[in-house]
Formats: sequence, C-alpha cells, structure tokens
Amino acid sequence: MDEKSIKIIRDAQLRLSASGLDERNNALSLIYDELESAKDYIFSENSKDLEEAEGIISASVIKRLKFDEAKLKSVRDGIQDIIRLPDPVGKTLEKRELDKDFILTRKSFPIGVIGMIFEARPDALVQIVSLAVKSGNAVILKGGKEAKNSNRALFSTIRKALDKSDLGSGFIELIESHEDVASILRMDKYIDLIIPRGSNEFVRYVMDNTRIPVLGHADGKCTVYVDESADLDLAVRVAVDSKVQYAAACNAVECILVNRKIAGRFLPMLKSAFDEHGVTIHGSDEVLSIIACKPASSVDFDTEFLSLDCAVKLVGSTEEAIEHINAHGSHHTDAIITSSAADKALFFSLVDSADVFANCSTRFADGFRFGLGAEVGISTSKIHARGPVGLSGLMSYKWLLEGNGEIVADYASGVRTFHHKDLQ
Repeated sequence: MDEKSIKIIRDAQLRLSASGLDERNNALSLIYDELESAKDYIFSENSKDLEEAEGIISASVIKRLKFDEAKLKSVRDGIQDIIRLPDPVGKTLEKRELDKDFILTRKSFPIGVIGMIFEARPDALVQIVSLAVKSGNAVILKGGKEAKNSNRALFSTIRKALDKSDLGSGFIELIESHEDVASILRMDKYIDLIIPRGSNEFVRYVMDNTRIPVLGHADGKCTVYVDESADLDLAVRVAVDSKVQYAAACNAVECILVNRKIAGRFLPMLKSAFDEHGVTIHGSDEVLSIIACKPASSVDFDTEFLSLDCAVKLVGSTEEAIEHINAHGSHHTDAIITSSAADKALFFSLVDSADVFANCSTRFADGFRFGLGAEVGISTSKIHARGPVGLSGLMSYKWLLEGNGEIVADYASGVRTFHHKDLQ
C-alpha cells in the first residue's frame, strides 16, 4: 500500500465521519442483505480455504476458519444489533460554561483510520467492517493467510453493498501481503491506530515496528478459581462451559485453581465432567494425589492451550489465587466461584484483568454478549479501551469551545474570571 492509496482512504473516512446515522445504518442494512444473497459464493470460497488447510493447521484454527450457515447467521445478527445501537458519533460527553455564554463541550468523534490485522477468522472481517461503518472509522483489513479466499469473498460482497449506499466503499481496504503490513506500520502520519489479533510474538512484532498506537491483547490465559465456599455443582457447570463451549477462543479457561479445603470433593466431580467432554487435566503434584490425570509440566500454568486441555492447581486462599493469576495470567478474563461476598469483593478489587467475573463462565467476555453489538477484539491495555472493544472503544473525542471574542489576557489580568459551571 502506497501513500496515495492511504490518502484516498483517509479522505473517505473524513466524509464518513460527517455522515448521518440513517446513512450509516442503511449501509449496514445493505451489507446484511448482500451477505445472504452471496452466501453460496462465500461458502464455496471458504471451502477452498478449509481444503487447503486440512492437515496443515490445528483443529482449533480450522474451527475458527470455518464460515458456515451458523457463522453467517451470527454475523448478520450482529449487524442487526449494531444497527439498533445509538449513534456513537457526536455524543456530548461533557458540557461546561467557562464564563457567561462561553461554552466548552467534549464530543465523541471517530478515531480515524484503523489498521486491523486479525487471525484466520472470516467472521471477524464482517464484525470489524460493521463496527467501522457505525462508528465512522476507515479500516484497512489484513486477515490470516489461511482465510484468503474467504476474506476476498466477504470483502467483495461488503464492498458491493457499500457501493449501493450513499457512503461508498472508499473507507475500507483489504491487504494481503507482508509488504503491505510493513508499509502500513510505517504510516504513522495517516493511520491512527493498529489493532493486531494473533500470537504473542506477532503482537510484540507489531508493537516493536511501528510508531502508531497499538491496541489489543497477545494471550488469553484465563483462570477460574473455585473458592472454599463455592457451590460445587455450580463450579463444575461453569468450569465445563468455560473450557468446552469453544476451547479455541481467547476467553476459554486454561487454568483452574481450587481451594485445598474442598479439593477432595471437587476434583473428582471436575474430572468426571471433563472426562465426558474429552478434556485432559494437567495437574500439579497435589492434584495428582487426589485424581488420576496428566502431570503438569513447568510451563503448563503459563500456557494458552486453545484446546481441550486445562491446567489445575491447588491454593490455600483467595489471596494466593489472586497472586497466581496476576503472576501467570494475561490480564484478559478471570473468574471466581464463591458464595462469599468478601472473597468476591477482594477478587474484583485485586485481580488485574480487563474482565473479572464471579460465578459465571469466562466465555461471557465478548462484545456481542456484553451488548456491544460486536467487537474488533479484546484489549488488555489500561489506556483508552479495556476488555471487549466495541463502538465506544473505536471513538475518540474533541473539545469544542464556543466564544464571543474572549481573550486570555482578560482572565490573566483579573478583568474577567472563570466560573466553570457544569451544564452536563
């Protein structure tokens, strides 16, 4: 991608940011319809990717790569949810009268041009573009090479829909080569944010090779801690869902910590449930003394398995569980199973993660399930956006000051004074 191309995208984004809500929602409706019309073509192209990937990539990646009727329904439902959300552009966040009829307003505006580099998940492309349209952002898309045919099919379908709208399609672009990725990482003059989704090594590469702000997460090493006061049946139910419902997801549990006081009762229950679903437990020495399982290696408690494997360890207290999570987790999503209000409050306060849950599955860490419509990813950063990044995470803001000839000299000399009256 060259400088001329990125300037065209940036100009298109400025026009998009000035569009009305009805125009953007209409464009989303056109995408919704076009995806259904082109589904046979999209499925056919996806089957090519699946055939090429067979025997080369892992089962977990194959599952992400597959784009079928269920995935199509999911992304189309997501578009409808995004349409129903209020307009994020031009929202008044603060309003203050500095002096009589001297009004300062802080309003939400799109970030601008976003470079989105994501893994082999074709459905992610639809989610990202849908959020970009609604939020008024331009997006440069780079999907995983394993999904190249699927991505091309989805992108061409979306572009066809957008070209029928008043917005046009100039604010979206699909790139494929490593050279293109390298070029956009150098375009800090034109690109406002990079969101990488992939391995820890890849995210670190992006961070080390650009001056553009980077938002995202590298790993999803999620933990569930079963407290001594936990309802054990509830704990088993949550643990199974957290691990089994979609083991390849970044919000699937990878480690379960169990309080020693209930380990003798809970671990056999957990093993029985995990055995039913084919989950391999990697247990510490203490766990091995209670149930038959695979011995945990020195790295298992720092591993994102993305498969039907789970590390299990015993701890003596909520404080010890928190210490383990903060030391070995990835600050993504962690949960406590407890009946103690005090332990829940302690866990919520001290676990240093983007999403901290009590008595429910880690799999709820998701933009759609949070009511955000969809997400461009999950951020473990503490700056700007944290957790599932939906529309609000794609917005910045401007300070707008409306005056009547006011000058700083009058306030510096004391002729006039501020009264800073909040209006909102």
